[in-house]
Order: sequence, then structure tokens, then C-alpha cells
Amino acid sequence: MATRSLWRTRAKLTVAATALCTGGAAAAVATSDDPASAAKLCTTVPLRLLRDSATAASIVFDYQYSLWGLPEGSNERAKIKHEVHLRSAQKLQELCFRNGGIYIKLGQHIGQLEYLVPQEYVITMRESMLNKCPVSSYDQVCEVFKKELGQMPDKVFDEFDPEPIASASLAQVHVARTRDGQKVAVKVQHTHLTDTAAADQATVEFLVNTLHWLFPSFDYRWLVAEIQESLPKELDFLIEAKNSVKCLENFRKLSPHIADCVYAPEVHWSLSTSKLLTMEFMDGAQVNDVITIRRLGMQPSEVSRLVSQTFAEMMFKHGFVHCDPHAANLLVRPLPSGKRNIFGKKKPQLILLDHGLYKELDFSTRFNYASLWRALVFSDANGIKEHSVKLGAGEDLYVLFAGIVTMRPWNRVIDPAVDHLVIKDTDSSELQMYASQYFPQISELLRRLPHVILLMLKTNDCLRAVNNSLLQGSSLDTFFIIGKVSSEAVVEAKMTQTKSLFSRINIWLEEFLFEARLLALQIALWLLQVRKALT
Repeated sequence: MATRSLWRTRAKLTVAATALCTGGAAAAVATSDDPASAAKLCTTVPLRLLRDSATAASIVFDYQYSLWGLPEGSNERAKIKHEVHLRSAQKLQELCFRNGGIYIKLGQHIGQLEYLVPQEYVITMRESMLNKCPVSSYDQVCEVFKKELGQMPDKVFDEFDPEPIASASLAQVHVARTRDGQKVAVKVQHTHLTDTAAADQATVEFLVNTLHWLFPSFDYRWLVAEIQESLPKELDFLIEAKNSVKCLENFRKLSPHIADCVYAPEVHWSLSTSKLLTMEFMDGAQVNDVITIRRLGMQPSEVSRLVSQTFAEMMFKHGFVHCDPHAANLLVRPLPSGKRNIFGKKKPQLILLDHGLYKELDFSTRFNYASLWRALVFSDANGIKEHSVKLGAGEDLYVLFAGIVTMRPWNRVIDPAVDHLVIKDTDSSELQMYASQYFPQISELLRRLPHVILLMLKTNDCLRAVNNSLLQGSSLDTFFIIGKVSSEAVVEAKMTQTKSLFSRINIWLEEFLFEARLLALQIALWLLQVRKALT
């Protein structure tokens, strides 16, 4: 009976896929204004959908068959489950690479869901999806140039390297030199995305919905919704260019104290379209390349503080946030002015790349998110609950939300110890245990949270990985910076909402008390470090 049930599951996926393939293909050809593109689409999409369905069915079958009859909590079940996780992650990785484009993007998302998916998936996806993306051929690059600019690359530029220096899920980057001798980076969208993006979104949505129908506890529909919302913007490179300009304007207007330390490549507008983006070429060390950072005369700890401050300012003060800050999108170089710190080391400048994925936080969301982080830094349980609920977590899941935001269990989140938010070596296995134990609740939480908060979680995960690589672990400095910037943002927000002198005085007093508490925490940290050094 069990085997028959498993085969029925595979059959359901296959039948549904076949129906969608034939119906979708016929509709596409019948309604298309471009029959050639429609024909190409109708040969590609059914193949992808069948491939998707076969992979999904294989993974489902492997879990149910391999774990059948093994008692919960047994060592044997844990061992077999680990092996199934590995096999399934590798199958999913292969599927993402074979389909490319949006599927690579999906794989990158999965690689950042430490709080939700098994570690085997996180490691497999994280190790491959950022560094092994498919590359378009030079002929395909020329095809994009002819469509977008009407000429071949060698007619547009004085020099154009046909070999890309980097390739990502949606595009690849070539080095070129303009007619007036400027060295530039040219971002070229992968050609197949134009034909398959919408169809790929539909097939991914179909599969996720089907898996949720078969297994109600498997609910990743929120991830599909997030991709559907953000992908069209990421595919328009002119939006990306405008985002980079707005980002720097925000630092100049709202955070002038660090504006010189944050930079984005200048856009060459006359050589840019929705599928081609020509930018100033940037030299610098990748933000996780500690050896090169030191060789350039900078301190990794100062780079880490700059990264934390930059994104805290975006989240809590600007309300306009770069939501894809993985290491490949962050470069660092010595500040062009040549300034040095008190130790004689060169001060760093952070260069932000890939501005395709930004999110705007409205006033209420920005205020509550800043207030939440201030409460987290100061172990304020009431404040954590109040602002978690206001952000959409609900009174039943605010504890879980606080744990996901900080990657810490609740007893540590509200611990008054100075280092309560610093992640210890033993925390990873504990968090994975919680993720497995509370999977349905986590799925429900992510379903109910606004999309903008989901992207803040993703951004936090990226920044955590960057800081861990710079400092070989979690740092208290990061949380002091977050506490300071979030407190300033809360005060500024309150000031804009009141004109009463008495209320303003109260707000100033409140801020003074928070600053005093922050200073006390910093002194306690310094004393702790001195004591460790003496023992």
C-alpha cells in the first residue's frame, strides 16, 4: 500500500505537468505576436516543466521510501535522513544549473534559508550558486547588443573582452574600453531570460503549489510570491542604474558622516538599456578576501564596521535597502582621499555592486523595524513583542520571529549579558534542531510576514555571512552599531511626529538614557576583553 501511494504521488506530478505543458504551449502559440519566439518557448518550457516534475517526484519518493518505517528520533533515521538531504540537495542543484536563470536565483534563495531548510541544502546551494553560474556565449552577447544598441560590441566600444569576468543568475559582466578611453564594466543579460522568464515563474509556482497540495506542511508559496514581485525589476537594468544613483543620494543627504565611505559605479547612460548596463570599472578587493584587504593596508575589523554601519543606515534611516549584499556584490578599497585611522591603517571605502534588488520601507515599517532592533540589542522583551507584532509576526509567533532575526534562541535573545546576541559555535546545530522541530510554525510565520520583511531577513543573512568571513565569527561591534543607528532612527522618527516642546524634551531624555546604556555595554565589553587578555 505504501509503495502504491508513493507511485500515485509521482503520477500526480507527472500528469499535472503534462496537462500544463500541452495546454500552455497551445495557448502561447495561439496568442503570440511573435510566432518564432512562441515556438521556441513552447519547445523549451514543456521540457523544463517535465524536468522539474521528475526532479520533484524523485525527491518526494526518496524521502518517503527511504524513511518509511524508521522510528522518529532513532540514530538510524537521522543517518538516513542526512543521506536523503544530501541526495535531494544535489538533485535540486543539478536542476537549477540545467534550467538556469530564475532557477539559479531560486537556488541562491534556498542557500540563504538557514533557519528553514536542512543544512545539507544550505551548504550545497551556497557553495555553488554564487560561483558556478552558467555563461552566455559571445554570439549570444552579440545578439543582445544588436537588439539593444543596433551594433556589435566592437563597433560600440574601442575594446571589448569577449570572455566575461563574472557571471550571475541573470547576467554576466565583460570588461570594455569606451571610445574616449575609459575602462568600463558591461553587464549583459542572458538571452534566454527574455523568452522564458514569465514561463519559468509559472512553472516554479505550479510545482510549489502542487507540492503544497500533496504535503500541506511544505509551504514555500511565499518564496514564489517574493520572486514574482522582485524579478521584473531585476530584469530591467535601467531600474538598477536609477537605484544606484538614489542610494548614493540618500547617503549624501541623510548620512553625510559616512557618505565618502560608500560608493557605487558611475553609470554610462548613453550605453545602457534595460538589458545592457555600462558602468565605471571598479578595482577593489571582494569584501570577504581578508588577505587582499590586509595587503591593501586596511583592517578587516574596520571593513566589518563599515559594512554594518552602511546597511544599518539604509534600513533604519533611508528606508531604501540594497537587498542582495552577498560577498560578490561588495568590494572594498582604500578611501581615495588617503585618510588613515589612529593606528595608521588606511580607511576603507565600500563599493556597492548589483543594485537590481532594492526594497523601500514605509515610515511605519522602518520605525517598527528600527524599534525592534533597538529592543533586541537591549534585551527588552516587551519591546521585542510589541514591534514584532506590529511587523506582522503575531502574538503567537513573535518569539520565533525574534529567533529568526537574530539566529539566537529566545532564552539568549532576552539574556541581559553583554554578548547575548553573539552567535556561538554551538548555536548552529541548536538552530537546525529548532528549524526541524518548528518547521510548520516557521512556514506560517514566513507566509504571514510582509515581503519587505522577508527581504530584510535575507539581507541580514547575507551581512551575517560577510561579517563572519571578515572576523572569523560574530562580533559585538556589529550589534553596538545596530543599537546606535536604530536608536538614532527611532528618535528622528519620533521628532518628525511631534511639535510639542515637552514631548521633544522627553524624546531627548529617552535617547540620552539609551546612549548611556549603550556606553555602559561598551565599557562592559572592554572590561571583559581586558580580563580575557590577562587570564
